[in-house]
Amino acid sequence: MKNPVFIILLLSLIACSDKERNCKDYKTGTFEFTKEIKGKEQTSITIRTDSLQIETYNGKTDTATVHWVNDCEFVLHKLHPKTMAEQKAVSITILATDKKGYTFEYSYVGDAKKQRGTVTKLN
Repeated sequence: MKNPVFIILLLSLIACSDKERNCKDYKTGTFEFTKEIKGKEQTSITIRTDSLQIETYNGKTDTATVHWVNDCEFVLHKLHPKTMAEQKAVSITILATDKKGYTFEYSYVGDAKKQRGTVTKLN
């Protein structure tokens, strides 16, 4: 290898390439989110408009307001929280999109612990 610095620079540029983010395509619609909880796959269905999100999970439906920070970030506030935890707003950032859906990162507003998930757009 004549020039290892060149190879390292080239590899770092390839690794840092931006992923596609067509977030506007996912502002509204019907979405499916599947997550493993205690060894079982759990699925929720979400219907999102510009200002509301209605999520059905385990036979229960919750409604939240949607506040878009920018095209790829939004904050959810439950309309009728029943616990202190439900009163906390949830921040969601769309990290990457593709034809089927998007990968996102979410956490309670102000919480450093973030989780990731993938959503499939149904329509």
